[in-house]
This record gives sequence, structure tokens and C-alpha cells, in this order.
Amino acid sequence: MEFRVLHREERTAARVGQLQTTHGVINTPAFMPVGTQASVKGISPQELREVGAQMILANAYHLYLRPGHELIRELGGLHRFMAWDGPILTDSGGYQVMSLAANCTVTDDGAEFKSHLDGSLHHMTPERSMEIQEALGADVAMVFDECLAFPASREVVEPSMRRTTAWAQRCREVHRRPDQALFGIIQGAHYPDLRQKSAREIVSIGFDGYAIGGVSVGEGKPLMYEMVEYASAELPESSPKYLMGVGLPEDLVECAARGIDLFDCVAPTRHGRTGWLYTTAGRIQIKNAKHIHEEEPIDAACGCYTCRHFSRAYLRHLFISCELFGLRLNTIHNLHMLTQLMREIREAINGDYLDEFRGAFYARRGITLSGDEGIVGSTLGQPTSQRALEVPV
Repeated sequence: MEFRVLHREERTAARVGQLQTTHGVINTPAFMPVGTQASVKGISPQELREVGAQMILANAYHLYLRPGHELIRELGGLHRFMAWDGPILTDSGGYQVMSLAANCTVTDDGAEFKSHLDGSLHHMTPERSMEIQEALGADVAMVFDECLAFPASREVVEPSMRRTTAWAQRCREVHRRPDQALFGIIQGAHYPDLRQKSAREIVSIGFDGYAIGGVSVGEGKPLMYEMVEYASAELPESSPKYLMGVGLPEDLVECAARGIDLFDCVAPTRHGRTGWLYTTAGRIQIKNAKHIHEEEPIDAACGCYTCRHFSRAYLRHLFISCELFGLRLNTIHNLHMLTQLMREIREAINGDYLDEFRGAFYARRGITLSGDEGIVGSTLGQPTSQRALEVPV
């Protein structure tokens, strides 16, 4: 893997780069659609390419449980298995330590999961996670870490952070696949000093890239952005920076300005399946009665397949009728909107006008930023109204 920074924005920490992997180049900042079980829900690999996806994410823990990493290896690896020839990143199973906490017991050795499928017990260690991800053959593997929910006391966070660092070292020691990059993960919850300490420790081990984990877990956006700044400032400028599990439109704008290169989130696909559709003016719920007679597309400025061919009225009809085609069209649109937003962010960074772009982004949503809330260095002021951080875009 090779990462090159092509341009740094004058007034922010934002940068445009290229990440070269075995299966292709990613222009950064970039958003990765989530295909947890080797499938981005509702759409095909061809449609992913058409909406502009460059790289996707799959989950090592879920693929280990079903169909099994050894089966995927026997069938030619994850790329061949799911017929996606572009870059893939696999999460390590660390997020499941939090999301499946009711069925998980953590020790310094690893985590014991009770399968949500059949109740069987499975012991996940850093070594096991590396074995699974190497078998899957993703372009980028993640170290096994412990992710905590918000809030968490220092008495809980500090030993958890030490455990994550120790697990990262163990992952580094056993990772052997030469055509697969390995990223370290920064933890530390909502404590600035612990975020900085975690970043320094993970960087000292030495990885191909670095991820900021344990955010967007209930802490609220201002605190999330603050933790991103603290962690990002400690990471090497020559390495890709990845913000895990974050991908709402406003988060992409704000965190790209803080120097983040890669994002992933289930939001656009999940929102598509629940009828929440992204527009340049915010978010709409397609099932609402006001859309019954609307002949216009979801967003007139969008060039996706959905907006080129179908009206809001038709999409509402499909959603109310529980037609699967409607969920697919919604998902195609949401993913296209995010990949288009990332292209616009890259253009703004290259043109050194990200501050102005951010102001226009909020203005389209009816939110006005005051004059002293521009981007200064790597710190962004917050909109005058907290509504900017609450608008469900």
C-alpha cells in the first residue's frame, strides 16, 4: 500500500490524497459503503461502481460466523466471493465488543462471544482476528481493539485503552500477508489526554495507516469533533487517517476539514431502507403524505439513476407498498449523494475554498454561520444554532 498527499488546504487540516492498494487507487477523502456480510444491502457491485464507490467495508466477525473465513479462502477470497474487484477494508470485530456486549466477555487475552446466530461460543483474539482477515484477503485489515459505549468512566477507559494497545502490538507481530495493509486503531473515549496517549502509543508500534475508533457512540457531535481533532493531530501526516463508523453528510464535511481521509457508515443504506433520503437541503422522509403528488425527483441537482428516472410520488408509492425495488432505489440515491459530496469536498480542498464550501453546505440547509465561525487551522467553529448539529441530514 502507498499513500500520497497531493494537496493540503491552506486554512484547515484537510488534504487530498491517493491511496494505492492491490485492487486499485482510492482518491481521498473518500466514503466507504458498508457491506457487513460481503454485500452492500440492496445493490450490486455494478451499481456500487455506478454511484461512485471506490472502496467498501466488510466485517471479519460476521463473515467468520457465516459462511466462514476458510470457505471464503477456498472460493478465492473475498473479492472473488462477492464479485467486487475494487479495494476492500475489513473491520476486525472490535466494534462487536461494544455492539454485542450482552453476549461478550472481555479479558486481556481477547473476547469471548456467544453467537447471535446459534448461541455457540467463540473466542476472538488479536491473533485469531488476523488469521480471519488474512484468509478473507482484504486490501486493508484492522487491528483487533476494544470499543466502548458512551459514557465510560476513566476507571473503565484506561485499562481498556491499555488492552487495545497490547492487542495492536500482538496484531502487528502476527500479521504476515504482504499484499494486505494493517491499520492501527486509536481509542480513549471522550478524554482528550487519553486520546492523545492512545494515538502516540499506536503510532509508536508502526502501522500502514491509523483509524480513530470509539466515536459516534452516543457522545454528541461537538464532543466527537473535538476527539477527532485531538487524535488526528497526533497521527503521521504521511499516513492515511480513517474515522470509523462516521458518515452523515455534515460529519463528512466537518471531519474532512480535520484531516480525515477515509470514512464508513451504515447510515446511507440503512436510511434508504427506512425511507430517509438525502438532499442538498437536508433529509426527507419519503413516506410522508406531502410527497403523494410530487412529480420532481428526490433532488433536482442529483444525477443518480433514481433521480434521473423516478419521481418522489413513485418512490413513496413503492415504500408504502413495501416494494423491494423502492428500497434499492433509495439506497442507490443515498450512496450517490455521499460519493458526490466527497467529490465536491475534494474539489473544495484542491481549490482552497473549503471554508466557503462549508458555509454554503449549511446555508442550503437553512443554517447561517456567523462570521467568526470559519475554519481556522484544524479547528472549526460550530454553527450559531445547535440545530446545525441536530438536522437529520
